[in-house]
Amino acid sequence: MKQAQTLNEAQLRRVLQYCRSRRHAMRDETIVLVSFYAGLRAKEIASLCVGDVMDAAGNVREQFVLRAIQSKGGRTRTVYVNQRLRRALADYALTINISDAQAPLFASQKGGHFSPTTMCQLFQDIYRAVGLKDASSHSGRRTYITRLANKGVGVRVLAALAGHSSIQVTQRYIDVNSDQMAAAVELL
Repeated sequence: MKQAQTLNEAQLRRVLQYCRSRRHAMRDETIVLVSFYAGLRAKEIASLCVGDVMDAAGNVREQFVLRAIQSKGGRTRTVYVNQRLRRALADYALTINISDAQAPLFASQKGGHFSPTTMCQLFQDIYRAVGLKDASSHSGRRTYITRLANKGVGVRVLAALAGHSSIQVTQRYIDVNSDQMAAAVELL
């Protein structure tokens, strides 16, 4: 099975611009940003509740815990939220009712949680619309891990952030291209 495409900055900007034209613009843009800036799987994004990401005062948490039932492999893990994603989540929170901590953070058109399959389909629809035929719901996650690796973050830290029990799994997520290899040899 072919791995999901990693996206460069221009492609991500194109995806976000397209999201802004959709019926649920703020929701869809924020979902994409969670994928790219927190490295969450579609299943994990679909399962998020308001209280996972927001504290009782309605502020976006700097980190939150994915419960075992929300994550792959049945293990809890801490998700760290960078400043850009915190701003996006705070903006998104202004458009939803955050008073119910158990409510889905990203409500489907039917009002409840997205199913993992429907969340994957949302990503497919967005990527297909902007012409990214090899991108999938895992593209944000692969891009997240690859970008951090390119900035020198060690594979053990990457594995912990991704929730992988094996660094070999994490290594398969890191995309290598000719620009990276050319830059690497220039370090000599």
